[in-house]
Amino acid sequence: MEAKDYLKYIVEEIHSTVFATVDQEGRPITCAIDMMDWDEGGLYFLTARGKDFYRRLKAGGNIAFTAMKGEDTLSRVAVSVRGRAEEIGRERLPALFAKNPYMERIYPSEGSRGALTVFKISEGTGEWFDLSKQPVERASFSFGGARQGAEGYFATDQCIGCKLCYARCPQKCIDITGIPVRILQKHCLHCGNCLEICPAGAVERRQWVRGKAGME
Repeated sequence: MEAKDYLKYIVEEIHSTVFATVDQEGRPITCAIDMMDWDEGGLYFLTARGKDFYRRLKAGGNIAFTAMKGEDTLSRVAVSVRGRAEEIGRERLPALFAKNPYMERIYPSEGSRGALTVFKISEGTGEWFDLSKQPVERASFSFGGARQGAEGYFATDQCIGCKLCYARCPQKCIDITGIPVRILQKHCLHCGNCLEICPAGAVERRQWVRGKAGME
């Protein structure tokens, strides 16, 4: 799947998300926000200027959300996005109402929509996590010019081929046919068992922070 496929899935297959912003004291606050439209450049949602949510968006712009679909844990797909949201005004508002007609029951008249404004998540990185498959499926994506780096656990040249990591791995997502072994990121749970059990210290955790790779 390409980035646009994930954005489309968020809007058309899941729609409602749990959205996180940060207040003036740096504390995270969550709320339910519908993703109302998408294009290859990002995602669109709306809010009212009188809401605390609006003030948090304007104060920082950094956001994160998770959207899930499925009847239970083992049938669930989760998509998480982190990035920046910017206010783009009211020009796209009629298109969002046309695509999401239920909004007319919440804001039934033109006058009642006076405080509404549209935001676009124009830059972000995301992660797809599908627990309905065995082994689990994980994928990363980015859009709007954001850089997506390698995250997760990786075996280095210090690997001695003992295969203890494979024995501990709950998804058996480690290719042990060569040395160093290769951790298959597509199926990795990021549980860290391989890092903890490796006697040679050959497994490292890499994370992507603000456009650069790092190790933790």
